[in-house]
Amino acid sequence: MKADLKKAVDLLSKSEYTCVLCKGSAVFTSKERGVKPLVEWLNSKTDFKDFCAADKVVGKAAAFLYVLLGVKAVYSQVMSKSAYEILSIHGIEPLCDLSVEAIRNRSNTDLCPMEKLVLDVDDPKTALSMIKRKLESHSAALIF
Repeated sequence: MKADLKKAVDLLSKSEYTCVLCKGSAVFTSKERGVKPLVEWLNSKTDFKDFCAADKVVGKAAAFLYVLLGVKAVYSQVMSKSAYEILSIHGIEPLCDLSVEAIRNRSNTDLCPMEKLVLDVDDPKTALSMIKRKLESHSAALIF
């Protein structure tokens, strides 16, 4: 396992982080759930090209965001088959402990809302636009 990927996986497994990005001495971490940290990193305009990522759960929506971040490898404890495919198609090495048909919501009653949102999407930029709209509408709903 590459040093950056091993470092990211080690940090993920030995902490309360939900996702970790590593490249050399640069390390970015988050304890937020879902795709929010990935969108925040994209919005930061930081160059994540060739970073390695470790994440608790990677569905299709997260896979699209990792494509846009420009990482070279993504390890996940749980990864959907569509996420694995998206990462592979875009030249990103996918690794996971458990491959599942699709990511389920937290109450396990349906698909994850983000997985459902991008079910029929094939373009990372289209997915990002849809994800941002969904996050913004969810945030607005929490305010009122």
